[in-house]
Amino acid sequence: MFTDREKERYERHLSLSSFGAEGQTALRNASALCVGAGGLGSPSSLYLAAAGIGRLGIVDHDTVDLSNLQRQILHDELSIGSSKAQSAHQRLSSLNSDVDLEIYPERLEKENVMALFSRYDLILDGSDNFPTRFLVADAAWLLGKPLVAGAIHQFEGQLTVFDPRLPSPCYRCLLPDPPPPGTVPT
Repeated sequence: MFTDREKERYERHLSLSSFGAEGQTALRNASALCVGAGGLGSPSSLYLAAAGIGRLGIVDHDTVDLSNLQRQILHDELSIGSSKAQSAHQRLSSLNSDVDLEIYPERLEKENVMALFSRYDLILDGSDNFPTRFLVADAAWLLGKPLVAGAIHQFEGQLTVFDPRLPSPCYRCLLPDPPPPGTVPT
């Protein structure tokens, strides 16, 4: 079931009575897509890869800038100017070579969102603007995918899980329409 290397690597997970081999196997068989490789996508993808998720996708069209590095811990000075998706792939593959990494250095849009999301079990939204947030939330809900949505503003953060498989509200239940452009800081 687990190689000697996996037993050593995931020893702490395997020793937890509430997680154990069953939990680690479920994690290894799972897939997640991180929308954004910035301030929220960085720690999410690092922890998922370190924990041994089977397949991890990263979608981000942006490039690494020096001003990102104090909060986007996935990247470093050597990745300045490069694609965030490529930088994420390099860092995550060196963290855990067992994870199947799939990168999408492109903008998430209505033309590609359904095809991308349909390939993953879980969607993590680390985007920083309302049009993308609504696109992510709507697509995840329509496809029946659980969505973990994180948001930060200055020193405050929010985390919400929307799961259409449960009796649960959706993103639009909380915020029916995007606020007008320029009225809310990103």
